[in-house]
Amino acid sequence: MISVIIPLYNERENVRPFYQELTAVLQSVRQPYEILYIDDGSRDGTGQELLKLQETDKHVRVAQFRRNLGKSAALNLGFKEAKGDIIFTIDGDLQDDPKEIPRFIAKLNEGFDLVCGWKRIRRDPFGKLLPSKIFNWLVRKLTRVPVHDANCGFKAYRSTVTRSLHIYGELHRYIPSLVYGKGFKVGEIVVNHRPRKFGKSKYGFSRLIKGFLDLMTIRYIAMYQNRPMHFFGTLGILSVVSGTLLGLTLAYLSLIRSIIILRPLLFLALLLVIVGVQLFSTGLLGEMIVHIREHTENDLKESVISQRK
Repeated sequence: MISVIIPLYNERENVRPFYQELTAVLQSVRQPYEILYIDDGSRDGTGQELLKLQETDKHVRVAQFRRNLGKSAALNLGFKEAKGDIIFTIDGDLQDDPKEIPRFIAKLNEGFDLVCGWKRIRRDPFGKLLPSKIFNWLVRKLTRVPVHDANCGFKAYRSTVTRSLHIYGELHRYIPSLVYGKGFKVGEIVVNHRPRKFGKSKYGFSRLIKGFLDLMTIRYIAMYQNRPMHFFGTLGILSVVSGTLLGLTLAYLSLIRSIIILRPLLFLALLLVIVGVQLFSTGLLGEMIVHIREHTENDLKESVISQRK
């Protein structure tokens, strides 16, 4: 079975033509399918158009947020509600071409768990192209996941992948990195990208700052999720050593060389030591949390095994 998740925000004019295109493609594939529309708090009548489709087509399901919660929340809900073995996510702005769906399925059948679309030739204004290029370059450099268009909304997943995901905030931009970090096989195909006919883009330069902060989160999770002491402990030791060396130097200059020491330098030495101790303590707390989590997971696994016996 195929599930298609479509997050929408103020796309009323695109609802009907996109539905007609998508339905024609899904019927040609000749597999059971469902279409999940997630209305992310639209205020232009998008929800009403979706409900009309739900009334006339049994394959359509609609979920509506009372307010705009963001694409990650919409996708997270879609992943939980999807019943398919193969799950697609696709934007409902008519820029993604549903005719690419059979090619995604063929790529999944090559042994991939996630297949990402790559809009090699993009039909977007410069104000959207430049942030996207910067973002994708940063993601490739910092995560080392060989995907050219990490934020492309057109993706195909195996259900085992979507069940393992919990995304929030702006993490939908880093789904390939999250999936790759879990050990799944990630692939990519070039897809046709079309110019927008109706409505306005919801993205621009403002997403760079949020995206960079989330990228730091992903980088930390990938490297130190199960060993937080390696991160906080290293910073703590560097800070304590720096503060101690500075303090000893100031003491030598003051007591041995009789040089008047400026008070800000003394405060800096004390601050470095205090911050270092706090960072080291944070690393210890992190290790305790990881230890407790692993014991809890092991207890749950043993409980499941004993119930099966």
